[in-house]
Amino acid sequence: MEPTNLAIFWAGVIAFAILMYVVLDGFDLGVGILFGTTPAEEHRQAMLNTIAPFWDGNETWLVVIGASLFAAFPVAYAVFLGAFYIPVLLLLFGLIFRGIAFEFRGRAKQMLWVWDNGFFIGSIVVAFVQGAAVGAMLRGIPVVNGQFAGHAFDWVHPFPILTGIGMVFGYALLGACWLVFKSEGAIRDWAYARIPWLAATVLVVLGLAFTVSVTVDAGAIAQSNLRARSWGLIFPIFGLATLLATIIAARGRRRDRLPFALAILFFVASYLTLGVMLWPYMIPYSVTVANASAPDASLGFLFYGGVIVLPVIAAYTLGVYWVFRGKTQRGARRYT
Repeated sequence: MEPTNLAIFWAGVIAFAILMYVVLDGFDLGVGILFGTTPAEEHRQAMLNTIAPFWDGNETWLVVIGASLFAAFPVAYAVFLGAFYIPVLLLLFGLIFRGIAFEFRGRAKQMLWVWDNGFFIGSIVVAFVQGAAVGAMLRGIPVVNGQFAGHAFDWVHPFPILTGIGMVFGYALLGACWLVFKSEGAIRDWAYARIPWLAATVLVVLGLAFTVSVTVDAGAIAQSNLRARSWGLIFPIFGLATLLATIIAARGRRRDRLPFALAILFFVASYLTLGVMLWPYMIPYSVTVANASAPDASLGFLFYGGVIVLPVIAAYTLGVYWVFRGKTQRGARRYT
């Protein structure tokens, strides 16, 4: 059964929204992870200043993902929630507490340690559950009669745990590159010093995940379509090259935009690798795009809303990044 044009359109919308979310919210989650690794208040305030205009708008793409999945692919939405109730709840709690901590830390000095730890831990939890969900999806989700047929803790396995850890360090790498891109002075130098070991850690964790996928968690990658689509190997190879180039760029002549651009390319290459491995499945390896989609009449009705709302969100995102382009002013304080 082949998906209709409308089903492909909405699958493309969701795929694009996921990529936008991973890149945009990824760097501010990464900044939150790095936030807890330095006790220096000057560094912490500088980190917050770099993401203050962007962080809440970045999460708009997560709303687009959830709403589009619910409306256009209700079967996939139901199975996904059934398989990942606990990770989704942890994700929501992490996002909520992270947002509260971001706003409260400048106004509740007596409980500063609570908000600082909330921002740090919330960022780690959000990053980890996202990576763990990807790993669990690669292992395959059991589905019977259109319903999740597994257990609530099926995602707790060595491979998903490693992909969760990998996402934490990957976002931290993206956050460090963002700090280099947007900041000056001591915090810029601090971030530069951490890029090489963060990139190396991501490389090591990916290697461990691959090893586990063919030994302890055999089948996590073998079930995918990567073997049948050998041309897709160009994407992981390119991703590895960009990761190594990020290390070189951080240690060589300092061009502040380059590490961030390379980190984005690494995530894009990783995302395209997942696309090659999983297409045409919405829920690996049971529910395809065609099987999961709503009727064309519903997708057509949604289409008219999408062509209005999605360009507005894209325009808003571009506008914010254009208005706040360039380096964050030294000494500026967003929260007092």
